[in-house]
Amino acid sequence: MTKKSKNKRTSHKDPFAEREAANYDKPIASREHIIEVLENSTGPMRREEIASTLAITDEDGLEALRRRLRAMERDGQLFYNRRGGYGLLDAMDLVVGRIMGHADGFGFLIPDDGSDDLFISDRQMRSLMHGDRCVCHVSGIDRRGRREGTPVEVLERANHELVGQFRREHEISRVKPSNKRIANDVMVPAGQTGDAKDGQMVVVTIVEQPTKHSPAIGHVSEILGDHMAPGMEIDIAARLFEIPQEWPDAVWAEAEKFGDKTDKSSYAKREDIRDLPLVTIDGEDARDFDDAVYCERKGKGWRLIVAIADVSSYVEPDSALDKEAQLRGNSVYFPNSVIPMLPEVLSNGLCSINPDVDRLCMVCDMELDAHAQVKGVRFYDAVMRSHARLTYTKVAAMVVDGDAELRHDYNYVVAPVDDLYTLYQAFSEAKKRRGAIDFSTTETRIIFGDNRKIERIEPTIRNDAHRMIEEFMIAANVCAAKFLLENEIPIVYRVHSGPSESKLVDVREFLASIGLTLSGKDDPEPRHYAKLLEKVKDRPDQRLIQTVLLRSLSQAVYAPENLGHFGLSFDAYTHFTSPIRRYPDLLVHRAIRHLVNGGTAKNWAYKMADMVGLGEHCSMTERRADDATRDATDWLKCEYMMDKVGDEFSGLITAVTGFGIFVELDDIYVEGLVHITELKKDYYHFDQVRHELVGERSGRSYKLTDKVMVKVARVDLDDKKIDFVLADDGSAEPTVKKSKAKAKAKSKPIAKQKAGAAKKVGVKAKPKVKSKAKAKSGPIKKSDAKRKSRRTEK
Repeated sequence: MTKKSKNKRTSHKDPFAEREAANYDKPIASREHIIEVLENSTGPMRREEIASTLAITDEDGLEALRRRLRAMERDGQLFYNRRGGYGLLDAMDLVVGRIMGHADGFGFLIPDDGSDDLFISDRQMRSLMHGDRCVCHVSGIDRRGRREGTPVEVLERANHELVGQFRREHEISRVKPSNKRIANDVMVPAGQTGDAKDGQMVVVTIVEQPTKHSPAIGHVSEILGDHMAPGMEIDIAARLFEIPQEWPDAVWAEAEKFGDKTDKSSYAKREDIRDLPLVTIDGEDARDFDDAVYCERKGKGWRLIVAIADVSSYVEPDSALDKEAQLRGNSVYFPNSVIPMLPEVLSNGLCSINPDVDRLCMVCDMELDAHAQVKGVRFYDAVMRSHARLTYTKVAAMVVDGDAELRHDYNYVVAPVDDLYTLYQAFSEAKKRRGAIDFSTTETRIIFGDNRKIERIEPTIRNDAHRMIEEFMIAANVCAAKFLLENEIPIVYRVHSGPSESKLVDVREFLASIGLTLSGKDDPEPRHYAKLLEKVKDRPDQRLIQTVLLRSLSQAVYAPENLGHFGLSFDAYTHFTSPIRRYPDLLVHRAIRHLVNGGTAKNWAYKMADMVGLGEHCSMTERRADDATRDATDWLKCEYMMDKVGDEFSGLITAVTGFGIFVELDDIYVEGLVHITELKKDYYHFDQVRHELVGERSGRSYKLTDKVMVKVARVDLDDKKIDFVLADDGSAEPTVKKSKAKAKAKSKPIAKQKAGAAKKVGVKAKPKVKSKAKAKSGPIKKSDAKRKSRRTEK
């Protein structure tokens, strides 16, 4: 037989036999060898055929082969068909990946191999949930040229517990998931609802996953409380993004054994800097204090000390505290609340640099010249005492405004604080010479009133005290990165890459359209960005230009390969200054202490492979924290706007997409969507390069940073979305320009819109008049946009 002859060619010795023998007492055929056997087969093979080809006859070997084949099946390397045969996915036109759901019911398979996504219809999604890992068959190509997929087998279920709103209607109970990427409800049988009441927020444990013929079934395992109860947004966000909240017993036991005072027996091994007037400078509402600073003049230069809380002396590798800190990755800061990385006995106690108490610290002691250039640095363990707990507001009033009363109240530290400010001015000049990018963005904070209801949302004002501490922390981080780099020790760096080739092309096209250029040709440097920002700072479209430049840059990540920090314009950068709230900083402290105590890269406990995994994990937990914070904040903002439906506000366009414009309200800092169906009657083209929607007939345009007047049309607390419509009083678009000629925007089909913008899509209102589009590939008519955008947004 042909199959037999082909299999004969693969019956040679397993090339990875030695590796398998080293890993297992009873060697197993390697995965590579099994794949080779199947590659040379004429089709799928039963387990008995594979065993025969590999000459496996003993019972233990057959059992080992069975387990390996099942493991390869779970990992998506093989597929097990209905006839009991194992085959290679590529040969069977199958794709393995992770499901990304959409609120409208459809979804996408994101392939593991990085190939194009597969569109999964809402009918096919009935048996799947967002996050599931599965095998899909490429079933065809849709009218937009996208591959369509049909689920074949679920390899891994992502959801075993869900948080959502409990509903009981006509004796039928269900839970509507808070995660909008899970469009189908979980059914709850009678007797499995606990004491849940209609409308309450609950946690449902899934006991039966969904199939093509039946929905997911579960039981209520926890009742969180009423739908709009104070603090509910945090409970929901934490569970939705799987942020650990409870401390295991082993963690409590380790944390409590330290007591509430530092161990004086450790002082002898440390430098004593308790007499130096170190101070902490933080926000008014700060609860944990990572860093303290001090500087003094040294000839024509300076000595700058940045003392950082010594977390690594308390949290030892592989301890229960360490494992939990690593799992959390970082503290998560919600409005008026925090889920800490470490128990409060450490984060707010022993590891927090509170005033007038002894604290263990790690010091970055820098020698600087008159221009704030580092000439020498020394790291060492110390014991310190903070001489004052200062705030940004107080420091700015003391050193910038010369507030006499404050200077009198803090006379015992005012001289070194003045020196800190003088040194900061040298740092500020050095930053300009270096060409670091300085984007001016507006951050906000929520002010709560009674019952934790939002009283107002106000911008956070950054003053010179903020910028001063920021520059000192950056200097310490750079010194730590260079020290570790020189000693070639594996660690995670803070990596921020420059613009990708595609984003650079878009930026240059946009700038060319308004008569500007970005220097640096195909490889612009931070100084080129900085130079352009300085050039346009007085232009009326300065904010538009800054926003476009900012969006061209990638997100910073943690990685063991040092690729530099583009935004700050440093060849090497890491995080050293916040070990209370960031796990990467704790790793950096351990590495520095290892070197200070005479260690080398050879006897360092972590290998490069460890840092690869830790970098990826910490990057994930950082994004997870940002998403959770944003989710809770969106809930609060929706709650704040619920009694403002019908009110009119002025606002700024903060994003333009093919399905509408997002507007941020002035003075309120709440964002909502004006859907394309609400724009004036016209055919609208989306110009992705110019960040603009242009009306074909009227030439009317809506672009990034334009001012508009809007009315609040609808607030959906469940979906955390706010819908606006343009105001009708004639002042709706005071600065929106009309083109002199018919718009000829470089439009791109809606199907190619970026996935990220669609996360904010508001409720898609039904158009009042249905009309046909001119052509499938032509301009988008507002009445057609809803139907087209639904299947293309991810």
